[in-house]
Order: sequence, then C-alpha cells, then structure tokens
Amino acid sequence: MFGDLLKSLLDPAPARLPDPDARLALAALLVRVARSDGDYADVEIARIDKVLARKHGLSPFEAAKLRREAEELERQAPDTVRFTRAIKDSVPYEDRETVIEALWEVVLADGDRDDEEDSLLRMVANFLGVNDRDSALARQRVERRI
Repeated sequence: MFGDLLKSLLDPAPARLPDPDARLALAALLVRVARSDGDYADVEIARIDKVLARKHGLSPFEAAKLRREAEELERQAPDTVRFTRAIKDSVPYEDRETVIEALWEVVLADGDRDDEEDSLLRMVANFLGVNDRDSALARQRVERRI
C-alpha cells in the first residue's frame, strides 16, 4: 500500500512530495516519536489527531483516518535516520520547522518528557535540518500553549 511513497522517500534524489504523501509521511513521523518511549498512550494518539486536524484543516474523523494510515506507514518505514533525511530532502524548511513544533506537542502530550522521546526529537530535528535553537523555541511555544 505504501510502497510507492516509501520508494519515493528513499530515492537518492527525492522530488518534493505531493501534498497527500507529505501529510502521510509527516504524520508517520509524529507516530514514530510518540512510540519511541514504548508507551503509545491514548493522550498521544489524541494529540496527533488534534495536530493533524489543525495543521491540515481535517475533521476529527479525517484526522484519525490519516493517523491510522500513518501508524501503518511508520511500521513499514525504514530506520529513523533514513526516513527523516528523506523527508528533509522532500519538504521545504518552513514546513519542517512546524513539524518540530508538532513533534514537541506529541512529546509533551502525556506530561512526561521521557529521555527516549527527548533524544529522538533532538536527532529528528538535526536530520530535518532544524537547529537546536529553533527546536528549543518550538518546544517553548508548545509549553506555553499546553
């Protein structure tokens, strides 16, 4: 089902992803970060749905459907390094900055900044080409909102 998307993400010179594929790839990254601590909690799932609905103007039903598809893509996606680098090469920088903010929303959703999630988010930000300062500012914006 996701073969073409995974193939395009791993192409040596990936083209910019069409909007539906970019949405799915980025949603899968949200899922990967939420699962990184071994506890894919209901509050994280709800936060992913909320982020997807807000970011893409989706209904709650559409957001949940996108998240379920992203969960399957995340299971099939390659290691985080290759997956994230492929997203970096196919998604504009300004969109990657908003992804970091969305990732922080998911990490902080359960009220517990787990070391595994923190570590993965630092790595993901780096691979997405978002510097530590911008990631920290994104986290601070999220902390003020929640």
